[in-house]
Amino acid sequence: MWVFYNPNPTGARVGDCSVRAVCKAIGVDWDSAFASIALAGFVMGDMPSSNAVWGAFLRTKGFKREAIPDTFPRIMTAAEFCQEHPKGTYVLVFAGHVATAVDGDLFDSWDSSAEIPLYFYSKKEE
Repeated sequence: MWVFYNPNPTGARVGDCSVRAVCKAIGVDWDSAFASIALAGFVMGDMPSSNAVWGAFLRTKGFKREAIPDTFPRIMTAAEFCQEHPKGTYVLVFAGHVATAVDGDLFDSWDSSAEIPLYFYSKKEE
């Protein structure tokens, strides 16, 4: 379920989770994702790591912000989210962290499968 994923060119694993998540979600390299998010932050007058900034950028790429479904019998972990969503691309937002799930696999630089997503972004496949 968890797949090691760290496109950061220096191998850094802290502070750039939103950039890594966007890389996987839209299929670009780290430099392109960072530059795009940084430009969005500049235009919005906010930091690139702000949820509002990278979230707004994802929306320009066809993603939609959604709530975690209430139909699961208890609080859902990222692993359980992946099991419940075996197809599609999702950016999961945790308290202080972000990761991307694609077709039931969780892509991150560490095993965040036990984390509890607060909400997510999804993109309908064309």
